[in-house]
Amino acid sequence: MSSQSFRAGVVVVIRRDDGRLLAFERKHPRGAWQLPQGGIDIGEEPIDAAWREMEEETGLDRSHVRLVDQLPDWIAYEWPDEIRGDDPVRGQIQRWFLFGVIPDPHDDGHLHHVQPRPDDHEFVSWTWMTPHELVDCVIDWRRPAYQRALTRLLP
Repeated sequence: MSSQSFRAGVVVVIRRDDGRLLAFERKHPRGAWQLPQGGIDIGEEPIDAAWREMEEETGLDRSHVRLVDQLPDWIAYEWPDEIRGDDPVRGQIQRWFLFGVIPDPHDDGHLHHVQPRPDDHEFVSWTWMTPHELVDCVIDWRRPAYQRALTRLLP
């Protein structure tokens, strides 16, 4: 009998002052939106993975955002059987990090200095959404994890 496990990863929540979150449209399937996320490398701390994934997937870095909060525990979800196949990894277990946009004193309030660059491997587009809109647009098997995490992470 094979052992089943969860892949460790991080999720990056970037929030504007008005409460909207930075969401990215997946390349496959189109129309599915999500937050930047990714695996934790061996020996890497979760917060370091969050900064790395943010920069790799969005092009944003410490000059654009600041760490605001993080969930102290892990949130898990399972992949559907059609995605998992025979893989012994049955899903992901993730640490969630909340970042706030650093205002630019020369900006007119439109955050022109925050121009994400989707990686075009995983993401093709971006927009700002309310947490409710994002939960509605995330792929259905991730939705319970998003609801749990965002309810606990956002005021």
